[in-house]
Amino acid sequence: MKSLLVALFLATLALSFAQAQSSGWQKTWDETLKAAREEGKVVVTGPPDAQVRKALPETFKKRYGIAMEYQSARGSDSANKMRAERAAGIYTADAALAGSNTMFTVMMREDMLAPLRPELILPDVTEGKNWKRGSIWFVDPDEKFVLRLFSTVNEAFWINTQEVKPGELRKVQDLLNPRWKGKIAFMDPSVAGTGANQAANLYAKFGADFVKKLFIDQQTAFSRDRRQLTDWLARGTYHIAFGAEDGELERLRKEGMPINSVFGLEDMPGSLSGGNQVALYKNAPHPNAARVFVNWMASKEGSEIYARALNMVPVRADIDASAFMPPEVIPRPGVNYFDPYLYEFTVTTKENARVQIKEMLRARPQ
Repeated sequence: MKSLLVALFLATLALSFAQAQSSGWQKTWDETLKAAREEGKVVVTGPPDAQVRKALPETFKKRYGIAMEYQSARGSDSANKMRAERAAGIYTADAALAGSNTMFTVMMREDMLAPLRPELILPDVTEGKNWKRGSIWFVDPDEKFVLRLFSTVNEAFWINTQEVKPGELRKVQDLLNPRWKGKIAFMDPSVAGTGANQAANLYAKFGADFVKKLFIDQQTAFSRDRRQLTDWLARGTYHIAFGAEDGELERLRKEGMPINSVFGLEDMPGSLSGGNQVALYKNAPHPNAARVFVNWMASKEGSEIYARALNMVPVRADIDASAFMPPEVIPRPGVNYFDPYLYEFTVTTKENARVQIKEMLRARPQ
């Protein structure tokens, strides 16, 4: 009898503790939502892709009744804008969506970011069972500033299939064939972003001489506009494109446009893309709305909206990426993929490669 009473007491105590925890986060969340609605909006800096510019503000406003001012620009351009504003004591943005280069080598290094981990409230976000890794994934050394929500097997490049025939590109050296001289386009590798990432990967794997031949001898065209790269490829102006808009190209491919993605060559295995990571700016003008936003982005709904818009694979365990992504871009268990979005690679190898490539391009004939 005594043991039964003890068991009942412990069960009651556990239930009471669980209810207290539940009411604790719910009370905090309700108070945060109320304050966020009083603030009126959240200001987010993020990539210029059209699908994201439309989907994020619309869905967030519908869900919470809070307006989102979405400032779209390349990561390096957003960072430069934030740098100039902060030097003048002006703080306009609350949260950032940016790639690893911008996050680690600019925003973190220049102390623009506030700790994000303490702002995560929803059990949907904080409970390890909802994440493939068993816990939420912070990729900065302190594991509290930069949140990674995606891990996608990255295509190496896209081709126009009317111009590039099967078997013409088997190994990376095939890109140096004179047939492709003046027919390759690349996201500008001299500034932080997609182009710098891809160029650094090539530099690390195949060396400076290969990159020099690809960029200089092959007369590769550069652009800082992903939309322009997409149009160039679709129109056949250039036959091979690195860094174009994946989501838009996939849509065009499904509509019958003669384009296709190449995920790797015989000597260039697949790598992972971390996509745009999430962070909070210091001195956010709308701190409660910012807190709501980062919780929503990390939630099942927010992660899936973003993943579908930009063709990314979420790292959440409760999102079935196979419902909207082709199987070749979903990381397979047990495969050791190269991940250029990790902190150490970004601030050492990748940054050194970017410096060397910028020097190389300065000597390029105009």
